[in-house]
Amino acid sequence: MGRFLTIKLAWALAGLGCLPFFLKLEARSQSTQGSLPTISAAPAAQVLPPPPNHHFPNGQTYVYAVEWHMFTAGTARVTLQAEGAEQHVIATAVSTGFVNALYKVNDHFEAFFDPRKFCSLRVSKHSEEGSRARQVELGFDYSRGKSVEDEKNLKTGETKHIENDVPGCVTDVVSGFYYMSSLPLQEGNSYAFPVNDGGKTTEVTIRVEAHEQVKVPAGTFQTLRVKAEPTSGALKGKGTVWTWYTADDKHLPVQMRSKLGWGTLLFRLLRVEKQ
Repeated sequence: MGRFLTIKLAWALAGLGCLPFFLKLEARSQSTQGSLPTISAAPAAQVLPPPPNHHFPNGQTYVYAVEWHMFTAGTARVTLQAEGAEQHVIATAVSTGFVNALYKVNDHFEAFFDPRKFCSLRVSKHSEEGSRARQVELGFDYSRGKSVEDEKNLKTGETKHIENDVPGCVTDVVSGFYYMSSLPLQEGNSYAFPVNDGGKTTEVTIRVEAHEQVKVPAGTFQTLRVKAEPTSGALKGKGTVWTWYTADDKHLPVQMRSKLGWGTLLFRLLRVEKQ
């Protein structure tokens, strides 16, 4: 069953989003705001800066129940806060109940990005999954066009240093959660953007499919259903993620569903906590 909680944090990204996480499981538009570029049916992959009037939901924590095959699999939490000139995302995934007995997960992720451009700056990942434990530090050196990853196996002490090519601006699987909500989501719009998790950069394409009413523990919401999938690189064809964002200016992600080869994960909003 692998990293069943980790994946969806990434894609919800992106539904992140949050994609690169579920690889590890198996091995704006016609109407725009301000000066945003028009996005065609086949958009070029790029990270678009947030519109000038964009409001980051700083000090808010989204808490989700994670379900797998009708079982409560765990809890996921995602928080955004401002730190100086950067935005700081904190995401955790913890398994519970029956699933916890099968495969224990206790993961903690932190990401920093530039709020002016939405380019990712660095990511820290501490993961405890089953019998494995590791610490990963990932940085983006745009001057050299490289992602720089240092990984340590916390069980054996083994270390790895990996560098890969990146374009001039990428988002990551944690910050991507907020990047998608910053876009002008209107039915029929499509966007493509590069995502990097330390390996090869993946192009993700999203499409705003339809309006839909959704009921979750946090309440009933009018939403826009957004489909996201990898369209290039090693992740192409590996899975699909749907995210339901509220159809208002907040674009609150109230529900997410990942369809993968081994089953479906459903994330449903329990509550929004405010500092």
